[in-house]
Amino acid sequence: MVRTIITPDKESISIHVPEAYIGKKIEVLLYAIDEVDEIEKSKKKPSDFRGSLNLTAKQYQEFQQHVVDSRNEWERDI
Repeated sequence: MVRTIITPDKESISIHVPEAYIGKKIEVLLYAIDEVDEIEKSKKKPSDFRGSLNLTAKQYQEFQQHVVDSRNEWERDI
């Protein structure tokens, strides 16, 4: 595998393909590193969603019952 980071000074870039890769499918990716950093910063953790449903007591009970029913479906003989 060949991986390198460059800072282009023009719109065209030429790459050297190693002899071992000739005739093989290769993948070439082009992205700005600062774009990836922004995506990483915006990723949320599961704990970020804690309490975001804002369910009423009745809705919470119905939701919990649905979860129990869904799990029980896996326990039945087919």
